[in-house]
Amino acid sequence: MSLNKVILIGNVGRDPEVRYVTDNVPVASFTLATTKRGYKTQDGKEVPEKTEWHNIVVWRGLAKVAEQYVKKGTQLYIEGELQTRNWEKDGVRHYTTEIIANDMQLLGRKSDNAGGSYAPAAPAAAPAAEPFASSNDSSDELPF
Repeated sequence: MSLNKVILIGNVGRDPEVRYVTDNVPVASFTLATTKRGYKTQDGKEVPEKTEWHNIVVWRGLAKVAEQYVKKGTQLYIEGELQTRNWEKDGVRHYTTEIIANDMQLLGRKSDNAGGSYAPAAPAAAPAAEPFASSNDSSDELPF
Protein backbone atom coordinates (compact mmCIF):
# COMPACT_ATOMS: atom_id res chain seq x y z
CA MET A 1 0.00 0.00 0.00
CA SER A 2 1.18 3.54 -0.67
CA LEU A 3 -0.18 7.04 -0.28
CA ASN A 4 0.79 10.32 -1.94
CA LYS A 5 -1.34 13.12 -0.46
CA VAL A 6 -0.58 16.76 0.27
CA ILE A 7 -2.79 19.25 2.11
CA LEU A 8 -1.78 22.91 2.20
CA ILE A 9 -3.30 26.17 3.37
CA GLY A 10 -1.43 29.24 2.26
CA ASN A 11 -1.35 32.39 0.18
CA VAL A 12 -0.85 32.59 -3.57
CA GLY A 13 2.54 34.08 -4.45
CA ARG A 14 1.82 35.09 -8.05
CA ASP A 15 -1.17 35.27 -10.35
CA PRO A 16 -1.90 31.92 -12.00
CA GLU A 17 -0.33 31.31 -15.39
CA VAL A 18 -2.95 29.59 -17.55
CA ARG A 19 -2.28 27.78 -20.80
CA TYR A 20 -4.26 25.44 -22.97
CA VAL A 21 -2.88 22.08 -24.03
CA THR A 22 -4.15 19.39 -26.43
CA ASP A 23 -7.91 19.50 -27.08
CA ASN A 24 -8.10 22.97 -25.46
CA VAL A 25 -7.64 21.57 -21.92
CA PRO A 26 -6.71 24.37 -19.49
CA VAL A 27 -3.85 24.00 -17.01
CA ALA A 28 -2.91 26.68 -14.48
CA SER A 29 0.22 26.96 -12.38
CA PHE A 30 1.08 29.27 -9.51
CA THR A 31 3.06 29.32 -6.29
CA LEU A 32 1.64 28.97 -2.80
CA ALA A 33 3.43 30.14 0.36
CA THR A 34 3.03 28.38 3.68
CA THR A 35 4.62 29.96 6.73
CA LYS A 36 5.57 28.31 9.99
CA ARG A 37 5.36 30.83 12.81
CA GLY A 38 8.45 31.96 14.63
CA TYR A 39 8.75 31.33 18.35
CA LYS A 40 10.97 31.79 21.38
CA THR A 41 12.51 28.76 23.09
CA GLN A 42 12.47 28.31 26.87
CA ASP A 43 16.05 29.55 27.05
CA GLY A 44 15.09 32.76 25.20
CA LYS A 45 16.43 31.93 21.75
CA GLU A 46 14.39 33.46 18.91
CA VAL A 47 13.50 31.06 16.10
CA PRO A 48 12.37 33.08 13.07
CA GLU A 49 9.35 32.23 10.95
CA LYS A 50 10.03 30.08 7.92
CA THR A 51 8.21 30.29 4.59
CA GLU A 52 8.07 27.39 2.16
CA TRP A 53 7.10 27.94 -1.50
CA HIS A 54 5.12 25.25 -3.31
CA ASN A 55 4.52 24.94 -7.05
CA ILE A 56 0.82 24.21 -7.63
CA VAL A 57 -0.69 22.84 -10.85
CA VAL A 58 -4.44 22.59 -11.48
CA TRP A 59 -6.17 21.14 -14.54
CA ARG A 60 -9.51 21.50 -16.33
CA GLY A 61 -12.31 22.98 -14.20
CA LEU A 62 -10.00 23.94 -11.34
CA ALA A 63 -7.75 25.73 -13.85
CA LYS A 64 -10.74 27.76 -15.06
CA VAL A 65 -11.62 28.67 -11.46
CA ALA A 66 -7.99 29.66 -10.82
CA GLU A 67 -7.95 31.80 -13.97
CA GLN A 68 -11.12 33.60 -12.96
CA TYR A 69 -10.86 33.94 -9.17
CA VAL A 70 -7.33 33.28 -7.89
CA LYS A 71 -4.95 36.23 -7.65
CA LYS A 72 -1.70 36.97 -5.85
CA GLY A 73 -2.43 37.02 -2.10
CA THR A 74 -5.55 34.82 -2.26
CA GLN A 75 -5.71 32.36 0.63
CA LEU A 76 -6.32 28.80 -0.59
CA TYR A 77 -6.84 25.30 0.67
CA ILE A 78 -5.09 22.86 -1.69
CA GLU A 79 -5.31 19.08 -1.66
CA GLY A 80 -3.43 16.94 -4.12
CA GLU A 81 -0.36 14.81 -4.68
CA LEU A 82 3.36 15.37 -5.12
CA GLN A 83 4.86 14.90 -8.55
CA THR A 84 8.49 15.32 -9.58
CA ARG A 85 9.38 16.04 -13.20
CA ASN A 86 12.70 16.37 -14.96
CA TRP A 87 13.83 17.64 -18.34
CA GLU A 88 17.01 18.48 -20.15
CA LYS A 89 17.78 21.94 -21.53
CA ASP A 90 21.09 22.95 -23.08
CA GLY A 91 22.67 19.72 -21.82
CA VAL A 92 21.64 20.40 -18.19
CA ARG A 93 19.16 18.19 -16.35
CA HIS A 94 16.49 20.17 -14.44
CA TYR A 95 14.12 18.91 -11.75
CA THR A 96 10.96 20.34 -10.23
CA THR A 97 8.52 19.12 -7.61
CA GLU A 98 4.89 20.18 -7.94
CA ILE A 99 1.62 19.61 -6.16
CA ILE A 100 -0.98 18.39 -8.67
CA ALA A 101 -4.15 19.64 -7.01
CA ASN A 102 -7.40 17.73 -7.18
CA ASP A 103 -9.22 20.01 -4.72
CA MET A 104 -8.92 23.77 -4.31
CA GLN A 105 -11.02 25.99 -2.07
CA LEU A 106 -10.88 29.74 -1.71
CA LEU A 107 -10.54 30.80 1.92
CA GLY A 108 -10.74 34.09 3.75
CA ARG A 109 -13.30 36.82 3.29
CA LYS A 110 -15.13 37.29 0.00
CA SER A 111 -13.62 40.77 -0.25
CA ASP A 112 -10.14 39.17 -0.18
CA ASN A 113 -10.92 37.05 -3.23
CA ALA A 114 -11.50 38.49 -6.71
CA GLY A 115 -13.04 41.78 -5.71
CA GLY A 116 -15.70 40.43 -3.41
CA SER A 117 -17.36 37.75 -5.51
CA TYR A 118 -16.26 34.24 -6.21
CA ALA A 119 -17.62 30.81 -6.88
CA PRO A 120 -16.53 27.80 -4.88
CA ALA A 121 -13.84 25.73 -6.57
CA ALA A 122 -15.83 22.54 -6.28
CA PRO A 123 -19.23 21.62 -4.94
CA ALA A 124 -19.30 20.84 -1.26
CA ALA A 125 -18.68 17.22 -0.36
CA ALA A 126 -21.96 17.05 1.49
CA PRO A 127 -25.04 19.25 1.35
CA ALA A 128 -25.56 21.74 4.14
CA ALA A 129 -27.09 20.15 7.18
CA GLU A 130 -30.78 20.63 7.72
CA PRO A 131 -31.64 22.46 10.92
CA PHE A 132 -32.93 20.23 13.70
CA ALA A 133 -36.67 20.12 14.21
CA SER A 134 -37.95 22.52 16.80
CA SER A 135 -38.67 21.20 20.29
CA ASN A 136 -42.41 21.52 19.71
CA ASP A 137 -42.32 19.25 16.65
CA SER A 138 -44.49 16.25 17.48
CA SER A 139 -43.03 14.10 14.71
CA ASP A 140 -41.28 10.89 15.75
CA GLU A 141 -38.90 11.10 12.79
CA LEU A 142 -35.26 11.90 13.35
CA PRO A 143 -34.10 15.22 11.87
CA PHE A 144 -31.35 13.61 9.77
